[in-house]
Amino acid sequence: MTTTYLDYAATTPLSPSVLAAMMPYLGPEFGNPSSIYQIGQSARFAVDRARASIAEILGVEPAEITFTSGSTEADNLALSGVLWAARKRGIERPHLVTTSIEHSAIMEQATWLESVGFDVTYVGSSREGMIDPADIADAITSRTALISVMYANNEVGSIQPVIEIAAVAHDRGISFHTDATQAAGLLPLDRESIGADLLSLSAHKFYGPKGVGALVARRDMVIDWQQHGGGQEGGRRGGTENVAGIVGMAAALVEAESLRSAYADHCRAHRDQLWTLVREKVPGIAINGPALDGARLPNNLNVRLPGIQGETMLVNLDLEDVAASAGSACSVGKNEPSHVLLAMGQSVGEARSSLRLTVGRATSESEILHAALAIGHAVERIRLLR
Repeated sequence: MTTTYLDYAATTPLSPSVLAAMMPYLGPEFGNPSSIYQIGQSARFAVDRARASIAEILGVEPAEITFTSGSTEADNLALSGVLWAARKRGIERPHLVTTSIEHSAIMEQATWLESVGFDVTYVGSSREGMIDPADIADAITSRTALISVMYANNEVGSIQPVIEIAAVAHDRGISFHTDATQAAGLLPLDRESIGADLLSLSAHKFYGPKGVGALVARRDMVIDWQQHGGGQEGGRRGGTENVAGIVGMAAALVEAESLRSAYADHCRAHRDQLWTLVREKVPGIAINGPALDGARLPNNLNVRLPGIQGETMLVNLDLEDVAASAGSACSVGKNEPSHVLLAMGQSVGEARSSLRLTVGRATSESEILHAALAIGHAVERIRLLR
């Protein structure tokens, strides 16, 4: 039986047109972009063309894009790069302001930065997973070098007021970074709409290849670049470029941007239908995060199933060929409740009883019907066994 896939927030399938764009660089066009002969320069042209395509969508200069292995590296580079540069300028214990509901790529890097002598403030969220710009403003000190707030939450889909937060940062002369990983393909990404000085992306979240992403940083940003060993990426990130991945990322972003409005409508319709059906089948079920018609990603449904462990639900759903998640894909295997849900004020028990369901391009009405039935059956079976 074909799996009903409801975990598009974890990863998306590679678009066929993106694979077609990548294929030459996985075969005959194998040159190193740093080489001066023809096959190398062909690869260099492909990288430059991809960079220009992405820059046009983001409303930035091509030279402001640094290709990375994904958002985790981009997030780490943004935080460490800006704070180490501030320390080298003579700021004693440079300060980072972030939030308690960030992805682990931010949270764990912030924790590490604290361990080596930087200061970090974690601003709390509302029970719906929203960040108040006023709270960000209150956290700023004379040593604050960077504010980092994600554009849209990977677990509950809350869309943050990033343009207002960027204004708070800029009013105080502070740089603003946003992790836009989950927003790509669903929300505007251009600099004018977001106001971010630094922005992180990962291609596999918008139907591109895994293992490639980007950090976008204003040309005038002072960054202590962290990866050395070559002059690639304008000296910002040593190492031979992943040509096929970069080409694929650009093709995926161009395609995602062209489909963005229709894609959001498609996701919203199927997400809302899923909620209507499971609410009828599961007594006591509740939504985590903003209201479905509020500041929430249109593909995200995060629900709480009282008295049922999320991991238990996932096993039972897998038996019925439904793939879902209990939270961030990066937290699988840690056996800990979601730090996002805990930060939103939920108890450990409530956080452990949650399920994340995210729809995508291939989601169909028949899959939604199947998933709703499977969720209903799994809940009934688990409750009978208690």
